[in-house]
Amino acid sequence: MKFRKILFFIFFAASACLFVLTPNFSTAQTFTISEIEIVGNQRIETETIESYISLSKGQNFEADEINSAYQRVLKSGLFESVTFDENDGVLKVTVVEYPTINRIYFEGNVRIEDTVLEKVLKSKEKYVLDAQTVEQDRKNIAETYAVMGRLAARINPKVIKKSENRVDLIFEIFEGGVIEIQKIGIVGNKAFSDRRLRRVLSTKQAGPFRAFVRSDTFVEERIEFDKKVLKEFYISRGFVDFRVNSVNAELTEERDGYFVVFNITEGQQFSVGNVALETSLKELDTVEYYEILKLKSGSVYSAKVTELDVEKIERLALKNGLDFIRVRPKITKDDSSLALNVTYSIERGPRVILERINIAGNTATLDKVIRRQFRAAEGDPFSARRIRQATDRIRSLGFFETVDVSAREGKRKDSVIVDVLVKEKPTGSVSLGGSYSTSSGFGLLLEYAERNFLGRGQDFRLKYNSGVGSRTYSLGFIEPEFLSPGLSLGLSSKFTETEKENSNYDTTILDVSPQVSFPISDYSKLSVSIGYNETELRNAVNVGSIIQNEVDLGQDERAYSRIAYTYNTLRDGLDPNFGVLLKLSQEVSGFTGDGESSKTSALARLQRKILNEEVLVKGTLEGGVLNYGNSRVTDRFFLGSALMRGFEPGGIGPREIVNEGELINDALGGNTFAVLRLEAEFSLGLPEEYGIDGGIFFDVGNLWSLDNISEDVIYDDGSWRSVLGASLFWKTPIGPLRFNFSRPLQKETFDREQNFDLTIRTQF
Repeated sequence: MKFRKILFFIFFAASACLFVLTPNFSTAQTFTISEIEIVGNQRIETETIESYISLSKGQNFEADEINSAYQRVLKSGLFESVTFDENDGVLKVTVVEYPTINRIYFEGNVRIEDTVLEKVLKSKEKYVLDAQTVEQDRKNIAETYAVMGRLAARINPKVIKKSENRVDLIFEIFEGGVIEIQKIGIVGNKAFSDRRLRRVLSTKQAGPFRAFVRSDTFVEERIEFDKKVLKEFYISRGFVDFRVNSVNAELTEERDGYFVVFNITEGQQFSVGNVALETSLKELDTVEYYEILKLKSGSVYSAKVTELDVEKIERLALKNGLDFIRVRPKITKDDSSLALNVTYSIERGPRVILERINIAGNTATLDKVIRRQFRAAEGDPFSARRIRQATDRIRSLGFFETVDVSAREGKRKDSVIVDVLVKEKPTGSVSLGGSYSTSSGFGLLLEYAERNFLGRGQDFRLKYNSGVGSRTYSLGFIEPEFLSPGLSLGLSSKFTETEKENSNYDTTILDVSPQVSFPISDYSKLSVSIGYNETELRNAVNVGSIIQNEVDLGQDERAYSRIAYTYNTLRDGLDPNFGVLLKLSQEVSGFTGDGESSKTSALARLQRKILNEEVLVKGTLEGGVLNYGNSRVTDRFFLGSALMRGFEPGGIGPREIVNEGELINDALGGNTFAVLRLEAEFSLGLPEEYGIDGGIFFDVGNLWSLDNISEDVIYDDGSWRSVLGASLFWKTPIGPLRFNFSRPLQKETFDREQNFDLTIRTQF
């Protein structure tokens, strides 16, 4: 406030001086300028000032020409004041230069470092001091604190005069406290509860861990983002008339928090009515195009599905040799039946060629990494839809802070130049993490990751993971665009050592596997890999004959080949409330797959949100069959808590029992397993800012079959176990915690139960 008064005074004084100092030459006078004398300039060259005056010596000038010269010098912005004085043909020009900034200081800032504040300043050291620029700097610093929720922050600029027309610029900062969002309210919602909608928003209510959370501070930009998020949420569920009427934010009486209220209009939910195709192109067979449409009559309308259909039609047309095809969805609303009739109009659009793609702003990332996201080359038909999709792909890379893609007319009217301007952000990270579970104890994670390795868009990772009695070293590398779009090349290697972890022996395992993956549909991919595995069991103590025989065999080496199929709609499927995950894997011995040993694994998961998306239900069926002829304990399957809850790792399945387990009780694993997991997650009715939800689960599974059986082996034929349990999910600042409480319904005598399980994992 004080500084603004000073600025006003300076402005007033300057205005007064301007009135006084403006040359008041009579318009009827004519002057002959024989000499121009410039005084008062220290840094600004005399020639520079003369260029602004632009009056030639020895010529006659009207008064208005001299006034114009004065205005040019004054408006140059180089001087605090300018005076013109004519006497006997000598024009004396007196200037007073603005002071230069010697140093810029920040005082009182604790929450934000100097280096961060310097980035928002327009004023620079060694540059001229400008009052307007300083005022803008004050606003920028205040805005920086506002983003942190410190709306009460005060910034007072202060100028300290130095010698040689220099000044020190000091920003005195009072940071103030953080203003939290105490409550988020939603008005106008009927289809979905406040709780469900609040989970969609990026803005959060203040909770018990607000010292660690910044999303519960009031930030206008975040509110604007949340308005878009809400709209996308409703439109994807058929509420095409949805709108956000207003967002009101009011300070509490104590001015230490905000009440934020979203006022919305849901509208009606529309389903899909008639779906049709229309075209005037005789060479286009509509029957073929009907077959690829995903939008079905009777389903809930989704703009996402409509967009996908347009893309599929354009892609098929291009495949059939039809260039410059334009597809426009025509949507008509039937309010009486709450249905949207969709007609895809397929016509030949203007013949426009992609002339060139210009890329700027990238310093670390190679041009080709950005260029390949367009799935088009110079000379191909131009498609605005393709450009939008390419923009989304560039953003999804995660390499850039901002991505700006624009199109302009090329050298010819039928060509387009696409300009891409990006601003890079750091893509490398060093992570230190920790984990804890009741089965494996505390663990440590160290990881170096670079998602844009050498600017080539490659993913490179080095990881070290340790737990009680185990150490794992791993290296991973992925080239996402190998030879062609969508074709990825990867390499994974892992070295693991265990020391009596849930067993009476140590293991050493080395596995190296390169693989190639490629998509075969919108949601599925196929992976092919070859690998080398080296396994050794050692340091056995008090083990049975089966384990001891496997230890005596020494080191085992084998090569293998694997093919895997994945179908996944859990995250990016067309239905936001339903998802499917399918995984099939077949591994055979030998690089060419001509060996006799094989390992088959399968997983199928269905999940759906029910009861207005308040409850998430999941069903997972998983199984595997091993046919190694003479497998080892390190090859066989084990049912730990990740596969079946309620039992310790190695707690169920075939066992070697000696003297009723008093001396020997070895878990041997099994060649075959099958598990069914049913679970539901739901709110417990607690304030969502606590981040606590609940769940129930039911698991049933079996593990059986060995290659070599002795008289001391039990449960080889298999025995079904089942368990019923409840879960607590707690989102904390250090990571998600999961508590499992379980009770076996079916078990065997020598099974090892685990009625409580806690897992936590975090990275920082």
